[in-house]
Amino acid sequence: MRLLVLSDSHGKSERLEEIIRKETDALHIFFLGDLVRDIENLVFLFPDRTFHIVAGNCDYFAAEKSIDTVKLAGKKILFTHGHNFRVKYGSAEYLESFARQNGCDIALYGHTHIPDIDIRGGIFLVNPGSVGHSRSGPETYAVIDITGDKIIPKTIKI
Repeated sequence: MRLLVLSDSHGKSERLEEIIRKETDALHIFFLGDLVRDIENLVFLFPDRTFHIVAGNCDYFAAEKSIDTVKLAGKKILFTHGHNFRVKYGSAEYLESFARQNGCDIALYGHTHIPDIDIRGGIFLVNPGSVGHSRSGPETYAVIDITGDKIIPKTIKI
């Protein structure tokens, strides 16, 4: 199973559409906030995909939650924008702790606009970076392949 992880589009909905069209094997799409309105119309353009959406700190009037979980391919996945976990201050410690307390295998987060993949105590922490405005070079997104017990995340430059 392939998961597509997107975050921080900040008005670049056309870029989101391009990425979704390119990643045809990803039937589950995670959007980690900022700006939710960029992804909302794409849900209707891609009815064969399942969208998992959370609100970010710039999604002032969004109805979506800011933290959610889902179980896919036998793995429990926490997904959040990350601002509630202080990830912008250089540490995913609070996020890791929350994921561990909730029995998660994977924690997805955005907010920093900087891609990062880390494994801490068996928990995969994946930040796809930003599809709209990177702070560390080219814009990026992430894909995660889950096959049996293997979890293989990677970031992709746009």
